[in-house]
Amino acid sequence: QVQLVESGGGLVQPGGSLRLACAASGSIASINAMGWYRQAPGKQRELVAGITRRGSTNYADSAKGRFTISRDNAKNAVYLQMNSLKPEDTAVYYCNAGVTAYRGTLYYADDCWGQGTQVTVSS
Repeated sequence: QVQLVESGGGLVQPGGSLRLACAASGSIASINAMGWYRQAPGKQRELVAGITRRGSTNYADSAKGRFTISRDNAKNAVYLQMNSLKPEDTAVYYCNAGVTAYRGTLYYADDCWGQGTQVTVSS
């Protein structure tokens, strides 16, 4: 079983910064793409940023120039540095990972999600 645990959310003033972290643990053979999603009240979950195992990144238009995604493959971790935060960035942020997991000698693909961390941008 694979678990993703996020940390780093909180309350920040507009223009401030936060750094989210997500660590994967469990029966992991490899982790492919990782990403951060967010869901604001009354809205659908949306992709914020993604990163491949080799480090190629993509961002939502709303995140470009303000957010930076990175990962540490040795630690099975992904990070999201968020700068110049705006009130519209307020949401629950979720970590996602495409994992090749194993159970005994059985290997299988697993789309894993963290429990979410609240980010609130308000004065």
